[in-house]
Amino acid sequence: MATLSAKPGQRFTMPDWHTNSHLISADAERQRSASHQVQQEARALRNETNNQAKWDEHDNQTRLAERISSVNRWKETLDKCLADIDVEIDALAKVKEAAERALQAKNLPLDVSIECLTLRESRCAIDLVRDPVGEELHKEVKVIDKAKKELQQRVNKAFEQLCLLQEARQQLSCDHRCKMEALEIDRVCLSLNVNSPNISLKVNPTRVPDGSTAPDEWEQNSQCNKEHAEAEMKASTELREATLLAIAQTNNELEAQRVATEFALRKRIRDLERAYDELKWQEQNTLEEIPEMEEDIRHLEEDLRRKMQDLKVAHTRLETRTYRPNTELCRDQVQYGLTDEVHQLEGTIRALKQKLAEAQDALDALYRQLHRIQTDIGYKANSLLLDNKCLDTRRKLMVPAEKFVPELDTFNRTTNRALSPPKNGQLELA
Repeated sequence: MATLSAKPGQRFTMPDWHTNSHLISADAERQRSASHQVQQEARALRNETNNQAKWDEHDNQTRLAERISSVNRWKETLDKCLADIDVEIDALAKVKEAAERALQAKNLPLDVSIECLTLRESRCAIDLVRDPVGEELHKEVKVIDKAKKELQQRVNKAFEQLCLLQEARQQLSCDHRCKMEALEIDRVCLSLNVNSPNISLKVNPTRVPDGSTAPDEWEQNSQCNKEHAEAEMKASTELREATLLAIAQTNNELEAQRVATEFALRKRIRDLERAYDELKWQEQNTLEEIPEMEEDIRHLEEDLRRKMQDLKVAHTRLETRTYRPNTELCRDQVQYGLTDEVHQLEGTIRALKQKLAEAQDALDALYRQLHRIQTDIGYKANSLLLDNKCLDTRRKLMVPAEKFVPELDTFNRTTNRALSPPKNGQLELA
């Protein structure tokens, strides 16, 4: 009779066996469902990421193309601006050379005038008089000196403006070179794709490089360079026109005649009389204004003292109320009112002090102005005395000054007739 070699294992019932089969089937169903869900999510993710990548790449392609177009527009603008500034530099350089030639051309008339004055110093006895010829020669020397100074200033300003134009051109040129390099880089970026041989992963490619600027700053920089260049070109154009006008004016002034001395002297006396009367009127008004200002200062000082007393009262009330016991030390309406009063008084005191300082400054200015007026009145009285003596001395001439006033062109302010030799009447008048 055979015997069992080992203890028989655990025996399961049929319901357990069926339950186990159902569990295995249910787990298989769940796993297949989960697998199906993962597959669907993976496919959706692939579609979404592929679409997102394509759209991102398309958007960046568009942005690159727009950026290239924007930079190219600025490059063309800078090209035109560079061409314009080159033209302006050449034009200003030519005008500067013309001014230098005009300045050089004034040396000969100056030498001739000085030589004529030197020759006339050889006159003897009664002929050694201050006649209109001598006056005109001295006037001519002054006019030539003034013309030379004016032309020299124009030459200096032209040189300075040329330096400014060159500086503006340098800025434009630097900006233009940067835009050319940026265009080249962006065009290379636009040409890249997944099949390009020189693409690779980089270390921290999303970093913001040092010295990066915002788009507004980038455009503002180019706009500032353009506006600066345009402003310098405008200033250069105005300087060229002013220089050409100065050359013409200095040439015309050498041939123009001054208004007769008698007319200028009478006009000067009238101006001195009007200035003297005006100063006397100003002196009277200033003398009347000073007491009023002093009275206002006294009122301001009194108001300031009263406000300081009011502030002391408010401070004392606030400090005294801090000694209220226990819960009586509350921030009641009185506390707020006193605090507001202190702030209001402090503001009022500051305003009064400021106004007092302004009033005292105004009073000092009135005293200084009064001294200046009285000093100028003395100057005008002395000038009137001297000019009236000159006029009395010249009464023996009795030659109408209107006869010697040249007819002026209202456009260029130069004489419309050729210079004629001085007459005897003119000799006596001068």
